[in-house]
Amino acid sequence: MLNNEVNFCLRCGAPLSLKKSFGAVRPTCPDCGWVYFADPKVAVAAIIEQDQQVLLARRANDPYRGLWTLPAGFVDAGEDPRDTVVRECREETGLEVSVTDLVDVIAGQEHPRGAHILIVFRVNVLSGELRAGDDADQLGFFRLQDLPPLAFKSTRQILGLP
Repeated sequence: MLNNEVNFCLRCGAPLSLKKSFGAVRPTCPDCGWVYFADPKVAVAAIIEQDQQVLLARRANDPYRGLWTLPAGFVDAGEDPRDTVVRECREETGLEVSVTDLVDVIAGQEHPRGAHILIVFRVNVLSGELRAGDDADQLGFFRLQDLPPLAFKSTRQILGLP
């Protein structure tokens, strides 16, 4: 439930109350009538393949610190998700990439701080030197039959694993 994210009106500062608005119960300002609509968190993930292996990043932060996932990150407000995946690859892997395909869009939040929507792109490496950065502390290319422990169900789904 996202209705507990705000307690005060962002326009006038009055305490919000729950009221049925636009077909659902939403935080609403009794003073100015402003209605809070919770926006979903959107993230992107990159599939980078080389020699029949996929690049994974080991998470340096909680949740799931020490487990592996695809290079990924949150979309900033106003940012095109294709630009986000390029930026996240640069930050986490040191690689400059270009988007080749939209692979999937996955809905469902896996943990309280996670994304509600994950957009998955296949990318090609243009340049750069592979180095872990940002919230990844290690990188590696892995065959699907020799994967390290994965952090998320969505990573398994993207890679076509049970």
